[in-house]
Amino acid sequence: MIETVTLASGLRVVTEELDHVRSVSIGIWVKAGSCCESEETNGTAHFLEHMLFKGTERRSAFDIASAIDSVGGVMNAYTGKELTSFFVKVPDYHLPTAVDLLGDIFLHSRFDPAEMEKEKQVILQEISMLEDAPDDYIHDLFEAAFWDGHCLGLPVLGRRHNIEALTREGLVSFFRRHYHGANTVLAAAGRLRHETFAALAQEAFASLNGGGAEVKREAARPAPRVRALEKDLEQIHMIVGTLAPSAVDEDRYAGFVLNSVLGGSMSSRLFQEIRERRGLAYDVHSFIVPYLEAGLFGVYVGVGRGQCREVLGLILDEMRRMTHEPLGERELAAAKELIKGHLLLGMESTDNRMTRLAKNEICFGRQVPTEEVIAGIDAVTADGVRDLAARMFDPGVISVSALGPVTEQELTLHILSV
Repeated sequence: MIETVTLASGLRVVTEELDHVRSVSIGIWVKAGSCCESEETNGTAHFLEHMLFKGTERRSAFDIASAIDSVGGVMNAYTGKELTSFFVKVPDYHLPTAVDLLGDIFLHSRFDPAEMEKEKQVILQEISMLEDAPDDYIHDLFEAAFWDGHCLGLPVLGRRHNIEALTREGLVSFFRRHYHGANTVLAAAGRLRHETFAALAQEAFASLNGGGAEVKREAARPAPRVRALEKDLEQIHMIVGTLAPSAVDEDRYAGFVLNSVLGGSMSSRLFQEIRERRGLAYDVHSFIVPYLEAGLFGVYVGVGRGQCREVLGLILDEMRRMTHEPLGERELAAAKELIKGHLLLGMESTDNRMTRLAKNEICFGRQVPTEEVIAGIDAVTADGVRDLAARMFDPGVISVSALGPVTEQELTLHILSV
């Protein structure tokens, strides 16, 4: 059973009772991330995520870590472009401890200047680690180029000079502007009772500020381009990408099917053609990132320098094929079953259920039943996928970014010759 209550601060508390498990997953979800930043403040949301683990008025950083370890639980957080989440998973009988701990770090963190200086070095190392992982770093490079001039193009980790210049005043100002009740959802799934959980939440988050207006931002518009960052690597890491349906777009289900067919699985067209039949790459896959106002579709591949042109041609050929040829009945049915299967298997995890509760509340303002999602997937037609592909794979919108032993001129010539 799913139940929702809104507290006086505006904090929405959403729970799902699951009596067949012995765990509870709890998450605080804030509608804030790097998309709430400017070029000058980029990296603040992620830095804030780190600092909430660095000590409160009641607990030191060690106390926070040991509090969750001592009850056999796990605790973590992540920052995205549009959302930040802090979450714990504990045995059901330690629910009060978990809620108290989350409320403490969320509302009573000290943001100690000495801890900030230490954490700056940690995050600078995190940025270096990302830059040393080209299959991850290429995603930042692609989005920076594709969303050029828009907040979606800002890197979540921020830039080094911003991290070094960040002050406690800037951190606290960002927190006060975005971390308020109207902008926050507290979601929990597992062995619990809604009334009990709501009472614990009321106590732990009693001092949460309910004010704050929603931050407006410009509509996302892509800036299609070819970009290459030459680097001495063994492979060229490349993304070919375009616009996709947003998280709330009616075409999102057709987008999921398109992604599954093109490169979203081991049986997909690109995986079979590029890896299995031709042996041109180890890793090739497509992905969809559905933001609130726009979406991004991309194909990632890591290839040798001599195979770049051929692989790029195969990707673009399959994109063109999607726009002209409707999917066959068997291929369409298989894609739908893959998507539905992943959805239903994911429902066996309290973590996934908790995440789904929060995202439904933030994106739709309601809980979307699983049956509604399945019906939406089943309703996708071959013509619907082809029509969406024709819009997505417009040559005027497609962008290409590459990282490795290739120049921008070489990459452009490859594209023009396929």
